[in-house]
Amino acid sequence: MKFPMSNKFTVLCLVSLFCLTGCTKVQTTNSNSSLKPENAPTTEVAKIENVGKVVHVLVALCDNENQGIVPVPAFLGNGEDAAKNLYWGAAFGVKTFFSKSANWQKLAAIPNPKENVLERIVFKHKTQNVYLVADAYRGSKMREMMNDFFAATAGAKRENVAVDNKTLQILGSANLVAFVGHNGLMDFKLENQPPKKDDENRDAIILACASRNYFSAPLKKTSAKPLLWTSNLMAPEAYILHDALEGWVNGESGEQVRHRAAAAYSKYQRISLKSAQNLLVTGW
Repeated sequence: MKFPMSNKFTVLCLVSLFCLTGCTKVQTTNSNSSLKPENAPTTEVAKIENVGKVVHVLVALCDNENQGIVPVPAFLGNGEDAAKNLYWGAAFGVKTFFSKSANWQKLAAIPNPKENVLERIVFKHKTQNVYLVADAYRGSKMREMMNDFFAATAGAKRENVAVDNKTLQILGSANLVAFVGHNGLMDFKLENQPPKKDDENRDAIILACASRNYFSAPLKKTSAKPLLWTSNLMAPEAYILHDALEGWVNGESGEQVRHRAAAAYSKYQRISLKSAQNLLVTGW
């Protein structure tokens, strides 16, 4: 069924609005709800040399039942249904947006690659030797995803992914680790903060509400560089990540990456560029 352009735009605007309102609930911290290393690996994966640069994107599926958010429509906020989820299968979700990009080629879609992940998508950049692996974490597994994110930025955990007769190593072997979704640290404390385990240089992108305020202290312990994060409430939609990565794969500076991301946010959210630049920040 084809929609008139005005109707298409209305649908996209509504999806974007739901994404933003999902973050705007006043959060309360439960002192008894803390993050523990529940899914630490039982055996260490030997480090290998990747065939190109690797970006690992961890996406926390939007979940009305298990996250401290203003509820979005049920089909967008089902943390067990990646295909329709606001941050994955919806118009501005990571899977859908990157799959339609002219800059990335989809290599594989892997259902249920591990217990906490409903789907894994692997892309390769069309002009640069860069691979992107995106994982859709169950909405109820925010704590486990947070464990994985900080272990990855610290170089404390590795995982192999076989695709196209190649083996890519993600998590702590990725050159850039990205977090997309609701800011789980608004809901619970980060009890264990892993320090860096090696001397590798890693970049981090954290697209979640007020991520600089909540992620700053634990991220410093990992020594990862905050390439892009946020100063206030926002909609963690995939066009931000997409345009930021385009700068990163081309070796641009943090400020140049920030400008690309802010320009995308300004365009899709219909706000001023200055407001978007105040929201999306780089470095410490």
